[in-house]
Order: sequence, then C-alpha cells, then structure tokens
Amino acid sequence: MSSSSSTVLYDAPGPRAKVRYRGFGVLSLLGIAALLWYAYDRLASTGQFSAAMWNPFQYTAVQQRIVDGLLNTLSAFGVAAALSLVLGALLAAGRLSDHRPVRAAATAIVQFFRAMPLLIMIFALYHSMFATSPFWALVTGLTLYNGAVQAEIIRGGVNAVPRGQSEAAFALGLRKSQVMLTILVPQAVRSMLPAIIGQLVVTLKDTSLGWLITYSELLYVGKLIASNTSTPQGYPYIPVTIVISVIYIGMCLALTALAKWIEARGRRGANRRTSVAA
Repeated sequence: MSSSSSTVLYDAPGPRAKVRYRGFGVLSLLGIAALLWYAYDRLASTGQFSAAMWNPFQYTAVQQRIVDGLLNTLSAFGVAAALSLVLGALLAAGRLSDHRPVRAAATAIVQFFRAMPLLIMIFALYHSMFATSPFWALVTGLTLYNGAVQAEIIRGGVNAVPRGQSEAAFALGLRKSQVMLTILVPQAVRSMLPAIIGQLVVTLKDTSLGWLITYSELLYVGKLIASNTSTPQGYPYIPVTIVISVIYIGMCLALTALAKWIEARGRRGANRRTSVAA
C-alpha cells in the first residue's frame, strides 16, 4: 500500500507536530506520575503502607475468612456461569427459531436483561424475592444478565458459519435441530469460545456486587476485615484492597489460561481430524 493511500483520512504530521506530540506525551506521563505519587504520599502519611498494617493477615481467623469468601465467590460464579450458558443457549435457539412468536419473545427477553443495569437487578431481586437468600439473589441476577449476553454471542457465532454448510445439510434431508447440533454449533464453538470465556470473566468479577446485599463473598469479607481489624496505625484498608485485588486478578488469569488451553486443544483436535480426512 502506498504512503498516499495510507494518509487519506488524516494528514501526516510534520516535524513540528511530531515534537508537539512527544511533548504532550511526556507531559501526560509526568502528570500521571505526579498524581500517583500524590496518592501514594497521602496514603503513606496515614500509615497504610507500614508493616503493622499487614499483621492482621497473620491471624488464622482472618485467613479463614478470606478462604471462606473465596469459596463463596467461586460457588456463586460456578452456578451463575453454568446457568447463564444454559439460558444463553436457550435464548439463542429462540432468536434463531423459524417461529416468529418464539423469536420475538426471545428477542424481547434478551434486549430487556441486557439493558437492565446488573446492580439494580440484583438489588431488586434481593428485596423482592430472595430477602433470606442473598446467594440466589446474586446468582439469579448474574444468570439473567450474562445469559442474555451469552445468547447474543452464541447467535452471532452460529450466524458466522457459512450459509452453504446449512444449505448442504438441508439438502441431505437433515432437520433443523440436527443441522444446528451436528453442523452449525460445533463449528461455531471454536469461533465464539474466546467471547464466551471473556464474558465468564466478567461474570466472575461481577460476583463482587454481592457485597451490596450482604452476601459473604470475597469483597464483602475484605470490607469486614478492613473495617473491623484495628492496628496501631489504623484500619488496613489498602493492604486488604491489595490482597483482594491480587486474588481476583489471579482467578481471572487462571480462567483466561484455561480458555486458551481449551481453545488450543480444540484447534489441535480439528487439525488432527482434517489430516486424517485428507
């Protein structure tokens, strides 16, 4: 591609413009660094980074609370992830249905729960239906919201399969359910797997909203530790935030690594079947 075609949408910066851009970049970096240093200095002046702030993590009771919060987080995530995938598959099948009423109903459900703020949904479910069970209020809200998003991912993956695949299957006399389950879905899974796993990571992070309805997940436990554990320097808000953040990041990275492993395994299996067929 020529240089003239690569600059159709904008003018190439001249020497002075490049100098200005570099100057703006340096000033931006300096501003961000100054802001970070200011935040660090204010927190350090209150003793948030002192060694005494980390002492509460030596107690068995505090460690057990964190473990319990982690298990509760994983429990809510596991149930919500499984139910959202099932709901997403059902809603996607509804949106791909040949029956107009079924398609309209599935579309309305998907659009409604995608538009509904998750926080409001969880809060409303807790106070209207699950006042005695914050676990199910959280899981139901996560399932409805993420199921609607997963439905769009699955529908998009199925529609991305070349139309000739389904036309050839119909020509062989297969029913639509057989075409969907044996032809379209297996091919679509490989393309939509990264998006599905990405939404599962969102589901995992959204379990932190359970603290608003007093569900004893990881963030709620961290809040209790930070506000009820006193040290000579004060309450350990920053150390608790760091510990909880590291755990969340570790879980998300582990889920992403699992997704990459599954994707690579599926790709190897597809290549193996292709080589055998050849």
